[in-house]
Amino acid sequence: MGAPCRDRNSWAASFQGAAEQVIMKRRIFSFFHSFTVSSSLPGYVVFFIALHIHDLASAQFTVTGPGHPITASLGGEAVLPCHLSPRMSAENMEVRWFRFQYHSVVHLYQEGQDQYEEQMLEYYGRTELLKDGITNGSVSLRIHHVQLSDHGQYTCFFQTSISYEEAILELMVSAMGSDTHISVDGHQDGGIRVVCRSAGWHPEPEAQWRDHHGQLLPSASEKISKDTNGLFQTQISIVITEDSNQNLSCSVRNPLVNQEKISTVFIAELFFPRVSPWLVTLGVILALLALLIALASYCFWRQHRAKEMLRSDLERQKETLQSDLERQKEMLRSDLARQKEEHHEEKGKLFTELGLELRRAQLYAVDVTLDPDTAHPKLVLSEDRKRVRLGDKRQDLPNNPERFDPCPCVLGAEGFTGGRRYWEVEVGDKPEWALGVCRESVSRKGQVTLTPEDGYWAVWLCDGEYEALTSPSTPLPVSVRPSQVGIFLDYEAGEVSFYNVTDRSHLFTFTDTFSGTLRPYFYPGVNAAGTKAAPLIICPVPAQAGGNLCP
Repeated sequence: MGAPCRDRNSWAASFQGAAEQVIMKRRIFSFFHSFTVSSSLPGYVVFFIALHIHDLASAQFTVTGPGHPITASLGGEAVLPCHLSPRMSAENMEVRWFRFQYHSVVHLYQEGQDQYEEQMLEYYGRTELLKDGITNGSVSLRIHHVQLSDHGQYTCFFQTSISYEEAILELMVSAMGSDTHISVDGHQDGGIRVVCRSAGWHPEPEAQWRDHHGQLLPSASEKISKDTNGLFQTQISIVITEDSNQNLSCSVRNPLVNQEKISTVFIAELFFPRVSPWLVTLGVILALLALLIALASYCFWRQHRAKEMLRSDLERQKETLQSDLERQKEMLRSDLARQKEEHHEEKGKLFTELGLELRRAQLYAVDVTLDPDTAHPKLVLSEDRKRVRLGDKRQDLPNNPERFDPCPCVLGAEGFTGGRRYWEVEVGDKPEWALGVCRESVSRKGQVTLTPEDGYWAVWLCDGEYEALTSPSTPLPVSVRPSQVGIFLDYEAGEVSFYNVTDRSHLFTFTDTFSGTLRPYFYPGVNAAGTKAAPLIICPVPAQAGGNLCP
C-alpha cells in the first residue's frame, strides 16, 4: 500500500510554491522569545520593550463606519461605507468584508486585487469594492441585487503586516408590499366584517384602520405571517355597524423606511342586515316545507327497508364465501408484519449498540494538538495547532530528522504508551484525507507506506473511495458521508477503531499488538488545481458524550 496521493502509489517528490506570510505579531513574539533566551538583560526590560513595540503596532490606524444602519431596498443596491482614520492608502493592505465570522467572506481585496476563492456562494457576482478613494483609506462595498439574506451585520476588516483593525456595520433590507386590498367578508355581530390584506413586506409591517378624520379605529382581528420567501403578509379586519362610521381607510406601513400604502372604502346602508316581515313569512313556509319533506322521506325509507332486507341475505352469503379468503390473506399479512417488526427490532438494537459504542469511546476524549517539528514544510498549521492544510508554497524550515519530507504529513504532539484515548477530526467535504495512529519510530524521510507492518494504522478517502489501509486495503461501506471522524485507541487491547461521528456508525477496527509510543497521524490531502485545500480540524469532544462541538 503506497502513501496517500493521486495515483495511490507514491508521494509526489516535490511541490511548487513558497511559504505564506506570517503576520507581524507572530514575528514579534518569535523575536522576543529568542531574544530572552540569549540576552542577559533583565526580564522586565525585555517585557517593556515588547509592550512598547506592541503599542506601536496596534496604534497604526482605526477603522470607521457609519454610526447608523444602512437601509437598502429588496432587489436594489446597497453601499456600505468604510474608511481608515487617519486617512492613509490601503492599496497594499488586506481589506476583508465578512459576515458572522472571519472566514464568512463577502468580499476580499488582497495583494492589490480582488480575490474570489474564499467568497461565500450567495455573494458570487453580486459584490463590488469601490476603490476610487482607496489611496485615502476609503473602501466601500457595493452589493447588487439585494436579498433578504443580506440583512444583518457586516465587518469591515483592514490588515497590514503588523496590525489590523475592524468596524461593524449593519444592513437593513426593506421591501414595500402590494397595494392594500379591502373586501367585505360577510356579516358578524350585527354588522359587516371588512378585511384588509397586503403581502410582500419586510420587515414586519404595521397595519391600522382609520376613520375619515384620521382617527385610529380598533380592529376586530389582526394576523401577520411570513411567506416561504421570507416576506410578511398582513390581514386586519374590522366590524362596521349601521350606527358606526362607514367611511374608513386601511393603511399598511413599513416602519423601517416610514412609508405606507393606503386604501379607502365606503360601506353603503343597503349592506347592513335587516329583519323584514316577508323574511319571517318565508321562514314559516320553509319550516312547513321541511316537515312535508320529512314525512315523504319516511315513507320512502319504509319501502326501501324491505328491499334492503332482501339484499342483505344475498350479501350475507357473499360475505361467508369471502371470509375464508380474507382470513387466509390476513394470516399472510400478519406473518409478513411480524417478520418486518423483528427485522426493525434487530436493526434498532444494532444502531443502539453502535451509538453506545461511540459514547463509551468519547468518555476517553483527550486534547490532541499538532507537532510543528514533524510537519512537512508545505503544511500550514494554525496558531492553536488544531488545524492543518496543504499550502501553495514550501516554507523555509529546518530539515530536522523528525520532519516528514517529501510526504506532506504531520503527527500529533502527544504520545501514548498505554491506556485508552479518543479524539475527533473534522474532514468536512474534503475529497482526500488520511487519519490514524503510527509508531513514533516510523521513518520520516523518503516514501511512506501506510500499513500496519510499517507502523501505521489508518483509514483514508482517496479517489472517492473509503478504505482501511490494511495489506491489501479493505473497502469501507459508507452510507452517510462522514464530515467528522472519531479515532479510539485502546493500547492494552491492541485496537484502533474509527467512527463516523455524523451518523454515529462504526467504520473499522484494527487489531494488533502495540509496543513503544504511538502518536496521532494526519494527512490533509493535496490541493486540486487552482484551489486551496480546506483544513483538517481537531475538534473538541463535549463533556457529555454524543455531541458535536466542531465549529
